[in-house]
Amino acid sequence: MVADALVYHPSVAHYLRFVATTVGRDKLLRTLQYFSRFYAWYLLRTDAPDRAIAPFEAIKKQFGFIRKALRVGKNVEHFKAAATAADSAGIDPVQRYLAVGRQLGYAMYLSFDMFTFVDAAGIRPIASAKRLQKEAYRAWFTGLMCSAAAGLYTLYRLREREQRIDKKDGEGVVESKKIQKERTSTNIQLISDLCDLTVPSVALGYANLDDGIVGLAGTLSSLIGVWSQWKKTA
Repeated sequence: MVADALVYHPSVAHYLRFVATTVGRDKLLRTLQYFSRFYAWYLLRTDAPDRAIAPFEAIKKQFGFIRKALRVGKNVEHFKAAATAADSAGIDPVQRYLAVGRQLGYAMYLSFDMFTFVDAAGIRPIASAKRLQKEAYRAWFTGLMCSAAAGLYTLYRLREREQRIDKKDGEGVVESKKIQKERTSTNIQLISDLCDLTVPSVALGYANLDDGIVGLAGTLSSLIGVWSQWKKTA
């Protein structure tokens, strides 16, 4: 009876829906990867023995490679999203251009990243693998900057909308709640984007941050991704 109650519990069904998605599995792996990056840095700073650091270094490296394999072919999704955003009518032009920039940045990042997978997997050495990976980081940085700019612009427009409504009116109260919900969602995405920006910024030499900061930032953005995907599969 207890076993049946556990097996057929709604949470188990929700978990199965979550891990059935590539995004769900990727976000879980990413959380472990970046936490391991932070914890390996922490152990190194506290003079822990190499045998204590090695497992977390292995998780960071191997989970990163697994995630690279899971991303193969995903660039097509973002090219399509960029085309859809470009064809969208009736939306703010600034938001449309930033959406296109974001999706093209992600698409190019995944395209360059896909080429480096062949080298990383040992299938075929590519002399330009390091340069391609750098170009991938540059494209990711561009996509994230467009996403962060879109978030800031959305917050600005939400503030403008809020100033025009009458909160004493019934419709104004409803609109105010909608604005607050949009603002919360935008703020969460903006935090995720700013955390993610630490990764390509360090890789490209734009910022001088240690693995502790990058690891914590990556862990936070990954947890936000897990939470978001968990809600989508509810």
